[in-house]
Amino acid sequence: MLRLDPDPSFQPGDSLQDNRGRVAIFIDGSNLFYAALQLGIEIDYTRLLKTLSGRSPLLRSFFYTGVDRNNEKQQGFLLWMRRNGYRVVTKELTQLPDGSKRANLDVEIAVDMLSLVRWYETAVLVSGDGDLAYAVNAVSYQGARVEVVSLRSMTSDQLINLADRYIDLESIKDQIKKTNRPSSAYLYRPGFTTDEEDEG
Repeated sequence: MLRLDPDPSFQPGDSLQDNRGRVAIFIDGSNLFYAALQLGIEIDYTRLLKTLSGRSPLLRSFFYTGVDRNNEKQQGFLLWMRRNGYRVVTKELTQLPDGSKRANLDVEIAVDMLSLVRWYETAVLVSGDGDLAYAVNAVSYQGARVEVVSLRSMTSDQLINLADRYIDLESIKDQIKKTNRPSSAYLYRPGFTTDEEDEG
């Protein structure tokens, strides 16, 4: 497995990205949401898709999130995502004993990464969740590259160590953030609140 050190000056489309082959993107919606909060930005999902795919042919881009069926704004956002290049994978939120709600989609992400591995050369995983480390390792053993994109403070060291390339969201935030006030009411919210995001 080829190891590349984290490169804070990473620019999508640079020479290191020319030989990525077909790319499949797997985005942990709630993990990205909390990373964006930490960075103080709102994600422009059109720019995000272009930035992550760069000049490489895109096989498919997945967005995983918990849903509240009664949240009309969230439903509108997810409809927009489906119509703008994303395959949206959802799971109903479950109520925890402490009253909070969440949905864990690690299994769905792992299954999709492994199911599609023969169809792509590079997987781009947007998550810092260490629970996905085993899936990353399994994909690597199938011969695919794995790039992990996440905020360093929210990323498992094990995930970084197993990835072929790690990209800190801080280094590309200007390329993926909304540049003006959104005119749409469809802003992403994970559908639940928590004091801290699981860092794996």
